Amino acid sequence: MTIVKQEDFIQSVADALQYISYYHPEDYIQALGEAYAIEESPAAKDAIAQILTNSRMCAEGKRPLCQDTGIVVAFVKVGMDVRFESQLSLEAMVNEGVRRAYLHPDNTLRASIVNDPAGLRKNTTDNTPAITHVELVPGNTVEVTVAAKGGGSENKAKLAMLNPNDSIVDWVLEVVPTMGAGWCPPGMLGIGIGGSAEKAMLLAKESLMQPIDMHVLKVKGPSNRIEELRLELYEKVNALGIGAQGLGGLTTVLDIKILDYPTHAASLPVAIIPNCAATRHVHFILDGTGVTELTPPNMDVYPNVHWAPSAQAKRVNVDSVTKADTQSWQAGETLLLTGKILTGRDAAHKRIANMLAKGEALPVDFTNRFIYYVGPVDAVRDEAVGPAGPTTATRMDDYTEMMLNTGLLGSIGKAERGDDALAVMAKYQSVYLMAVGGAAYLVSKAIKKSRVVAFADLGMEAIYEFDVVDMPVTVAVSANGESVHKTGPAQWQQKIAIKQL
Repeated sequence: MTIVKQEDFIQSVADALQYISYYHPEDYIQALGEAYAIEESPAAKDAIAQILTNSRMCAEGKRPLCQDTGIVVAFVKVGMDVRFESQLSLEAMVNEGVRRAYLHPDNTLRASIVNDPAGLRKNTTDNTPAITHVELVPGNTVEVTVAAKGGGSENKAKLAMLNPNDSIVDWVLEVVPTMGAGWCPPGMLGIGIGGSAEKAMLLAKESLMQPIDMHVLKVKGPSNRIEELRLELYEKVNALGIGAQGLGGLTTVLDIKILDYPTHAASLPVAIIPNCAATRHVHFILDGTGVTELTPPNMDVYPNVHWAPSAQAKRVNVDSVTKADTQSWQAGETLLLTGKILTGRDAAHKRIANMLAKGEALPVDFTNRFIYYVGPVDAVRDEAVGPAGPTTATRMDDYTEMMLNTGLLGSIGKAERGDDALAVMAKYQSVYLMAVGGAAYLVSKAIKKSRVVAFADLGMEAIYEFDVVDMPVTVAVSANGESVHKTGPAQWQQKIAIKQL
């Protein structure tokens, strides 16, 4: 009988979470490098270059790939010939591993988990608890797969209870465009088919733990119905032209993963969960001999891609820029921002709304300022701030008019804006700028100083003031309401269709 000690299990989970915070899997790096090589859309190619460069920087600097260091999901398969030498439950051991990993002083990870989700939503401060799935299996080892799933991609999960004769392909192609770009493509789509509603969702999540092997499948061809479905969906989803960051391009997904399970004769549950550009998961086995050892990826797998600002990028001093200046910016134009910008996201916007409703004075003057939707990682060592990539701007759409009424010039985030928000921005002749999701460490290097200016109790959701130098952004929505997240994918969907004729 194998004996697995409590400390070995906890430390292995902690080490694994630190590992996946800064190392991409090799298969993802290779697949993204291949996508970069074939990409023809300049905007998408630039975004992929930023993600690849960020990945290399994180591997070398051992700092998070994304500021959203995720909700931890653990799949634990316990051999029935294993005995734990532990005073804690299995879930408690996983949570202690999470706690250690996220509070590590040399690589502090962002605490994103809130309790009382329908009420106060207070941060637990250590990213616990995790979501733990336990399965008893034959054998004398403990197999563990841990993942850190970002909220931007998790929020795009979908479930449908289809009729048995409905088309799964048609449903996926209908759903994917509605997911927008908040899941930070290019990534993977995990699909679960069958079982019951909750089983389909679990299958979809578990499928994302599999390695990317679409290139192998394309060469060898399908050998069963699931592989046929994967190939068909891969081609048809990419033909939508959504592209990297939703800017329009050839590659929206790097792979389609599918797991299925027998279901009721009257049912066809289908779930879809995307995995973002910060693909984070690792598998390890405990056999009673101690803490697991994880091998870093081979740096030689990285393509020769080193992002640098375009010579054509327009440098903008945000301390002196005027509304007249912003009205001249064209959708799709690349800017490099220098000066002071404010930050704020969900919790800060809600508090501002409550203060305004009560007639209270705001603690910050937003007149002629830009607000960056971000919840940064805490700084370590000599950093001004930790990784600080954008959060999904669409979540702030309902606050757009309120914020523009304060005199705000514009906003910075990731993903598209909804039609109502676009109409409000056109009304106020405001602009929306997009930073690349999945390039958080790269973006943070443009932030030279950081200080909390309001709502310190909100932690990473406080309002900060950043001093930035040459922060790279794209004009995603111009002052007249033109959105590159509408024009880009439409243009590339048409181009792909022509190429396929």
